[in-house]
Amino acid sequence: MPSMAERVRQLAPSATLVVMKRAAELRAQGKDLVDFGIGEPDFPTPEHVKRAAERAIAEDFTKYTPAGGIPELKEAVALHYEREYGASFDPQSEVIITCGSKHALYEMALVLFEPGDEVLVPTPYWVTYPAQIQLAGARLIPVDTREETGFALTASEVERALTPRTKAIILNFPNNPSGATIAPAELEAIVGMARARDFYVIYDECYAQFVYEDSPLSASQFGKENVIVTGSCSKTYAMTGWRIGWACGPPEIIKAMEKIQSQSTSNPTSIAQKAAVAALTGDQGCVRAMTAEYRRRRDLLVKGLNEIPGVRCSWPKGAFYAFPNVTGALERKGLASCTELAALLVEEAGIVTVPGAAFGREGYLRFSYATSRERIEEGLERLRRALG
Repeated sequence: MPSMAERVRQLAPSATLVVMKRAAELRAQGKDLVDFGIGEPDFPTPEHVKRAAERAIAEDFTKYTPAGGIPELKEAVALHYEREYGASFDPQSEVIITCGSKHALYEMALVLFEPGDEVLVPTPYWVTYPAQIQLAGARLIPVDTREETGFALTASEVERALTPRTKAIILNFPNNPSGATIAPAELEAIVGMARARDFYVIYDECYAQFVYEDSPLSASQFGKENVIVTGSCSKTYAMTGWRIGWACGPPEIIKAMEKIQSQSTSNPTSIAQKAAVAALTGDQGCVRAMTAEYRRRRDLLVKGLNEIPGVRCSWPKGAFYAFPNVTGALERKGLASCTELAALLVEEAGIVTVPGAAFGREGYLRFSYATSRERIEEGLERLRRALG
């Protein structure tokens, strides 16, 4: 049999999807699990969004759409950026609708990155960034943030990592997996640095609306030159399965992304696009309600984690993740890695987490608090018994 391409042989599966698969296997065996692993809202999709999808079906809006998305949704995305951040994007030339934010980031990697390029990525990072950079033939350059500052990135840390080969930096704030945010002044300085040093700032805003102390932040607030932003309905509106995201940026980048999209997916799902219009233009009270509940869950989980011997956790300022340092627990249990600890917790205690090594940081675990407070309390009790 002919061999597969080298790019596939070197590619590892998504660590979070591997965890989800193992959890599904254990559930099928009848095991009760407290699932801190999945990065997915446990809230239902808002009713007005579901009704919009039903109308689209009833009206037979079920055919191909333009490859880059329907004009109505592009306009809704542009309006969102104007309303939230005071940023102006031309809906037709500077906005593309994609099959989720992950798809937008992948198209972006194919458009921008080549062998020899370096892409800066702060750690801890979302598990997909390294794979997409690798598939495009470029090289990931990690920029380590510090636990003692809550994993907040500074412009000086970025500047020290720059080389003549730097093509872009990928920023994700609020961050998956740490929940860290970035100070507006630091982000503005990084955007200015990108213009001066001629590289792109790719700003992944998947969790932008879920912030607890500050206001939502976008790189687009500091100008559009050398800036590409991506967003999604997945987390903000509990629409992970609908697969609608977008990118906004320079017209030549958006046009190139649309070219790739036209030869790969054809277009995002027509029905989901109509639902996304309703999500972005409708009542945003559902987002505020989810954010308030996530904050209550954060407070419960992080307080509980910090009371467990061998565990310490900084306070996340956004998203719905906690990223505790578990090196003390590893020593207490005689384990060599966070991957071993994650395996022990799921098999022996019925607690699902994701090892920090998948996010570029050994010695940590990611806990998603996109689950009920009752299950968080149960999970904390199991964790106390497992690590006590």
